[in-house]
Amino acid sequence: MSENKTRPVEGSPKSFVQGVQHVTRKRDAGTLLKLFEQWTELPSVLWGNGLAGNPGSAIIGFGRYHYRYDSGREGDYFLTGFSPRRQNTAIYIMSGFSAYGEELARLGPHRHSVSCLYVTNLAKNDLGALEAMVCDSVSRMKAKYDWWKR
Repeated sequence: MSENKTRPVEGSPKSFVQGVQHVTRKRDAGTLLKLFEQWTELPSVLWGNGLAGNPGSAIIGFGRYHYRYDSGREGDYFLTGFSPRRQNTAIYIMSGFSAYGEELARLGPHRHSVSCLYVTNLAKNDLGALEAMVCDSVSRMKAKYDWWKR
């Protein structure tokens, strides 16, 4: 069975944020690091593919859960997290967005896929709507899966 490419890696989330080059992404990542620690009450952990010289794929994750599919594939992943990217900041809402129509309507400029929310400037977004989605998603994930803090 293959191992997950995305897994906890050595490194400091704060140092990672300090190394972000894009001014807006760096500011947003610093804000999200503080808010996610407050909202989740979980420590931040750097996740990535473990390949040296590829910090662009790093994700700051909070908490950890274990999943097992009917196919037999299983692994560990973070409960929630974010990643400052070149074009935007990706925010991971692992429970998906089907329950968050009202929050998404209030959020402000964004795009989203199955479990990723993409924002380009956090100052233009409603942080109350984001908090509601992050906190509820973490609660849903904790109820559905075995989980732990690190």
